[in-house]
Amino acid sequence: MEHVKKLIEVDKSLVVKLKVLSAFENLSVKALMEKAVVEYVKNKELERFEKLSEEEKEDLGLLLLMQQTDKEDFVSEEVVFKILDE
Repeated sequence: MEHVKKLIEVDKSLVVKLKVLSAFENLSVKALMEKAVVEYVKNKELERFEKLSEEEKEDLGLLLLMQQTDKEDFVSEEVVFKILDE
């Protein structure tokens, strides 16, 4: 996974709350914030996914599968048509 640094400004009162929560969670403030962002994004993706039609869900699934493919892997046209004929 590639990481990107982002600088964000956070209200002082929120930083205090983050420090307390991070102590309870036994995490650094940075790790807690990363965890919170990951959970937020996951929840928003799920909300949006649930609103999609079945066809849109299939299209999204295919897109996600295509993004996971090995771009260096090559298959000849002959092999593709052979698989399609089965």
